[in-house]
Amino acid sequence: QVQLVQSGGGLVQAGGSLRLSCVASSRTTSSGAMGWFRQAPGKEREFVAAISWSGATIYYVDSVKGRFTISRDNTMNAQFLQMNSLKPEDTAVYYCAASPGGSIPTRRIRDYDFWGQGTQVTVSS
Repeated sequence: QVQLVQSGGGLVQAGGSLRLSCVASSRTTSSGAMGWFRQAPGKEREFVAAISWSGATIYYVDSVKGRFTISRDNTMNAQFLQMNSLKPEDTAVYYCAASPGGSIPTRRIRDYDFWGQGTQVTVSS
């Protein structure tokens, strides 16, 4: 039983765009906050963005503000990450995550109960 299934990602030149999708297996899985993390080679996994259940509260890491947009569609049990103006430093494996039980976004890895399989995003210069 895969709780979160990711799609999107790939190879793009600097300045390009990609859209990541993450579909939860059930309404319950996506009933709380959801978010995105990424892990670059040789780096620790870092917080990227998170969104409350209603979408009213959104947090981004400073490095992606103004370029990335997180959104969700609760009728589809899904969240999305639109990535524009991509930079080589955005290169990483991106993971979606879900934190059922509450709508407050969190940056802490341990607060998320379910994770996607990860998808590679590579940005060339």
